[in-house]
Amino acid sequence: MQFGIFSVGDVTTDPTTGRTPTEHERIKAQVTIARKAEEVGLDVVAVGQHHNPPFVASSPTTTMAWIAAQTERIILSTSTTLITTTDPVRIAEDYGTLQHLTDGRMDLMLGRGNTGPVYPWFGKDIREGVNLALENYALLRRLWTEDVVDWEGRFRTPLQGFTATPRPLDGVAPFVWHGSIRTPEIAEQAAYYGDGFFHNHIFWPASHTQQMVAFYRRRFEHYGHGTADQAVVGLGGQFFIRRNSQDAVREFRPYFDNAPVYGHGPSLEDFTQQTPLTVGSPQELVERTLGFRDYVGDYQRQLFLVDHAGLPLKTVLEQLDLLGEVLPDLRAGFAEGRPAHVPDAPTHAARVAATAAGASLATAEKVSA
Repeated sequence: MQFGIFSVGDVTTDPTTGRTPTEHERIKAQVTIARKAEEVGLDVVAVGQHHNPPFVASSPTTTMAWIAAQTERIILSTSTTLITTTDPVRIAEDYGTLQHLTDGRMDLMLGRGNTGPVYPWFGKDIREGVNLALENYALLRRLWTEDVVDWEGRFRTPLQGFTATPRPLDGVAPFVWHGSIRTPEIAEQAAYYGDGFFHNHIFWPASHTQQMVAFYRRRFEHYGHGTADQAVVGLGGQFFIRRNSQDAVREFRPYFDNAPVYGHGPSLEDFTQQTPLTVGSPQELVERTLGFRDYVGDYQRQLFLVDHAGLPLKTVLEQLDLLGEVLPDLRAGFAEGRPAHVPDAPTHAARVAATAAGASLATAEKVSA
């Protein structure tokens, strides 16, 4: 089970001070937060991709490379890479280079994005969002698995005898998670290829998340990648914790009430009841998070949103310290009762070993025949 954090890189005014961080401060803060995540023992840090204010996360590969150079162990990922408006050739080569630079310490999550104006900025039509995601990923996958590609589709110029460089490290392409909030076609796509499925989860009731994950698991089994409970699932989540619940609620309430993504909607109390948001003590975070398994089954990756809503960097780092303290409890809780046939979260080293084992088996069968 992997635990980590994900960010969308929003620049939001702190409602308690009226101060808005500069873009420079916010970008540098993402690196500081990533270093802290590794220090407290987390497994993954994921950065977003947006091309419009108030977000600063327009170049995830640049940020990920800078983080990789300052960390040693933590896995780098995205939240998300826009497969709709980013050319798949560009994705293949940018992330292929990053895979080499990080010695395989990376993967990526693909998504359609939810800000409509971005599509025409990159010459795309939002009405084709799902079709773009399906076609562009089909090409990306071929670029990583085939040395020479001939391609003709609807949304980009044809390719003839094209080779994406560099080729994947150790002959194994980066692992791909398909992120979706509510689109069954994306869950179907993840299942078809045997890739991971990540449900953002943070704005939705448990019943909705349960339905989406169950659909992906059924289709994963249908396509012959394993049993439904062996499908690779990731979930989002968010929290604000202090040593006691009252302090957490009092401190977080102004951020919740004023942040664009929360403000002027349900109350803090209603939102925490209806979604995975946990505002309370560290122990409440552990109990709530372990409860996710009750409706999605055993899964592989849990990411938390912690640097948003105008929270100052100092507070975000304190939140990570508290998360690090309960990390052993989370790991033990998710390990308890986990069936042996449910796979661990994918890593580059494990996938290289599995590929080598598969090749050895195929050779042995050929010799035997």
